[in-house]
Amino acid sequence: MTADVRPETWGVALGYHDYAGDWRAAPPETVDAILAGMGAGPGDPPPPQAVTVRLDHPLPDLGSGRVVTEDGAEVAVAGPLPADLPPGYHRFEPRDRPPHPLVVSPGRAAPPATRRWGFSSQVYATRSRRSWGMGDLADLRRLNEWARSSGAGFTLINPLHAATPGRPRQPSPYYPGSRCFLDPIYIAVDEVPGAGQLSGLEALGAAGRALNDQRVIDRDRVWDLKSEALERLFALTRRDQRLATFRSARGDALDRFSTYCALAERYGADRTRWPADAACDPERRDFHSWLQWVTDEQVRAADQTLGLVVDLAVGVDPSGPDTWIWPEAFARGMRVGAPPDEFNTRGQDWGLPPFDPWRLRGGGYAPWIEALRAALTHGSGVRVDHVMGLFRLFWIPPGAHPREGTYVAYPHHDMLNILTLEAHRAGAYVIGEDLGTVQDEVRRDLAERQILSYRVWWFEDAPTEQWPGAAMGAVTTHDLPTVAGVLSGSDLQAQRDLGTDPNEESSARLLDHLRERAPGSDPAEVIVEVHRDLARAPCSLLVATLDDALAVEERPNMPGTTDSWPNWSLALPVPLEDLERSELARRVAEVLGRPAGS
Repeated sequence: MTADVRPETWGVALGYHDYAGDWRAAPPETVDAILAGMGAGPGDPPPPQAVTVRLDHPLPDLGSGRVVTEDGAEVAVAGPLPADLPPGYHRFEPRDRPPHPLVVSPGRAAPPATRRWGFSSQVYATRSRRSWGMGDLADLRRLNEWARSSGAGFTLINPLHAATPGRPRQPSPYYPGSRCFLDPIYIAVDEVPGAGQLSGLEALGAAGRALNDQRVIDRDRVWDLKSEALERLFALTRRDQRLATFRSARGDALDRFSTYCALAERYGADRTRWPADAACDPERRDFHSWLQWVTDEQVRAADQTLGLVVDLAVGVDPSGPDTWIWPEAFARGMRVGAPPDEFNTRGQDWGLPPFDPWRLRGGGYAPWIEALRAALTHGSGVRVDHVMGLFRLFWIPPGAHPREGTYVAYPHHDMLNILTLEAHRAGAYVIGEDLGTVQDEVRRDLAERQILSYRVWWFEDAPTEQWPGAAMGAVTTHDLPTVAGVLSGSDLQAQRDLGTDPNEESSARLLDHLRERAPGSDPAEVIVEVHRDLARAPCSLLVATLDDALAVEERPNMPGTTDSWPNWSLALPVPLEDLERSELARRVAEVLGRPAGS
């Protein structure tokens, strides 16, 4: 490390406290690699391109000049910025300096107006008898209709982010190619405009429905069938005026995303192998834009049935479209992960490239804004996965093990100002997934901004009656065991069989927690009692997984595994039609619908 480069100035931590509170020094070579990846030099990082301010705090004095608002209005400034500035993306024009963007944020998100509960669905897993091998957006709309009739106020869904094109298709919704666009594999083909006019659709549909006979989802085969139908439907509906309106609204980002998809389709996702004269077929670019329009329309229809709470993943595939569209914003070669903890004793390497905090800031946060707008276009709320990543992320240099990583700080005030601005514009509430090692100041800042916390029954020692109101309360998550899996011992046994080095003591605590709070041996009765206990929490939002509502023993994702567990590929054991008649699901809905404390 160069002697005159100060790591702390560039946000690079020389060590951190682990989950047990012990200090872990970062290896010097880790610090050097991260600083080199940032292009760090003596002095401070490059200055910000935009200034962000909060309307709920005293506004700064930026000097004399004028503010030109995004709708073209002009506001004279002589001293502190006026408190009646509208929220939005404006421009400040000082008298004696060049103009710069000015982001005016309300500073806080609006919490849900009323207490409500909902089901959490892995959309791909929630399939009906009409599905083509996996749950689609028509199934989501039907699920929402049933949930609403059961008293639910929202449905929490996995990220619908676009996967990187190619085979095999990436199953993880948390390893997307782009957080700014949708995955067309979720399209319900029979509901696409023109489907009724398409000859041969029934044969493709029959082949798709035959895939429902296997519980493990074959995304490659699903997409083969869907894409064949969709390419033919594109020819029938590509002149639809609604498509032109959609393309105009999404602008240059959609055009570049579609261009990437067309290029990757032709040359492969490994951009290092693309020829220097790689050319995009305009017809294929238009097709990928059309796919985004169709997917967006079907998400809109599902959301209008019952408000969705959409999940925003923490990062993207290093080979995907987002890193191609905004290459300067990412720290290429670095990976995001987590240090070892009691449930993941080896640490975690998520394989995701982090935003370079200073290049992101220097670019005006463009990919962050675009990702938030995509997440908030539809839905009543957004769940920000690993919300602590807005404050700091655990970077792992090339070739290093997760235990050799360290934390890098982010300009969280700016990122939270933009998050609350976009939520305000969408009329949506925000949940921050704050599980794991979280600094006290992070929780304080999130609470002050009215971003809901995330409380999981497995981890909470306090009685549910003492949980905070400003939170989403849940029993489990997609990365944790189901109630039935803990009760039977099958989840722990699966970890042993897979060789994931499970923490036996922590797993035993989960079973003790279950026996203490919801004693019994019948899975259905225990599941109902667990959710009855959850319903006593005063949280603004309560959520139950469909896996628990059906007494499923397998969890959707087993951290620390790849091909040895069907991660993100396990359908629910029964179709949606049977879920709607499930007595256990009805009872879970009934107890969650009761007033807090009852």
